[in-house]
Amino acid sequence: MRDSESMADIISKVLRIGVVLSAAIIIFGVILLVGTIGSSDATPLQNLKQVPTWGGFLNGLGSLQAYSVIELGAIALIATPVSRVFISVFLFAAQKDRLYTLITLTVLAVLLFSILATPFIPLFQG
Repeated sequence: MRDSESMADIISKVLRIGVVLSAAIIIFGVILLVGTIGSSDATPLQNLKQVPTWGGFLNGLGSLQAYSVIELGAIALIATPVSRVFISVFLFAAQKDRLYTLITLTVLAVLLFSILATPFIPLFQG
């Protein structure tokens, strides 16, 4: 893994796959949403203002609720650049580049902290 072009190829494939996957999930969710318009199972738009929970999200996915599927697509889109940083850690480590491995690990730690921890900090709660 000494070739920077092969590293760039791997990273670009990860980004392309992530974007295509998230777009496909979101399109599927929109199709589900269009299919539920006018039915008694449709979720009113007013309910979108409610704070989502992981349990509600997972239950919604299990029953193929359109908003949960669309949310999964958004999560996949957000996870795409994070996975790029995650994979870069291993690519730099394979090149035995300690400085860039450390820098990339630091970036990954900051990303994960900002995604996972900030919702629990009172200052960031709405």
